[in-house]
Amino acid sequence: MRILILIWALGFAGSAWAVQPGLGFGENPRLDELFAELQGEDGKQAKTAEAEVQRIFRQSGSAAMDLLLHRGYDALGVDDFDMAIWHFSALIDHAPEFAEGYNGRAVAYFMKGRLGEAIADVEMALALNPRNFGALAGLGAINEEIGNPEAALVAYKAALALNPHSTDIAESVKRVEDQLSVLH
Repeated sequence: MRILILIWALGFAGSAWAVQPGLGFGENPRLDELFAELQGEDGKQAKTAEAEVQRIFRQSGSAAMDLLLHRGYDALGVDDFDMAIWHFSALIDHAPEFAEGYNGRAVAYFMKGRLGEAIADVEMALALNPRNFGALAGLGAINEEIGNPEAALVAYKAALALNPHSTDIAESVKRVEDQLSVLH
């Protein structure tokens, strides 16, 4: 489970305090092409496309906001979840339309066991950027953690539909499907 959360977390021209319009929603002319590559048969090309999609999702268009995002993910990397929450909250305060701030803070909340806040943030991230397969996988992990495997499976399958070459997401789908087959 912790590996999936790390994957979710690492899923990495305005004024100094504003993000580029549309990027909160994962809008970028290159994204449609990259998502088409993710759907393609070439697994190596899909991995390259996945990394590029994540890079684009993490670009706010503001060096100051990107620094807060980077510091938040750095804090996650050393298990300093309170500091991560602080950085991501500062980012959200200054750029509430930037989806990745909510996604990062959702990871930090999840790691602290603050699942209600994690759900609220991941849902906000997905409202701003519905193609964020990392946030969808995170929603699946949260639902698994709270004992809602049906909702977890829906989220994992949605993530896998966007990123079908992800072995981690595919393993999550299989794990939850196996769990549900035992329950029913």
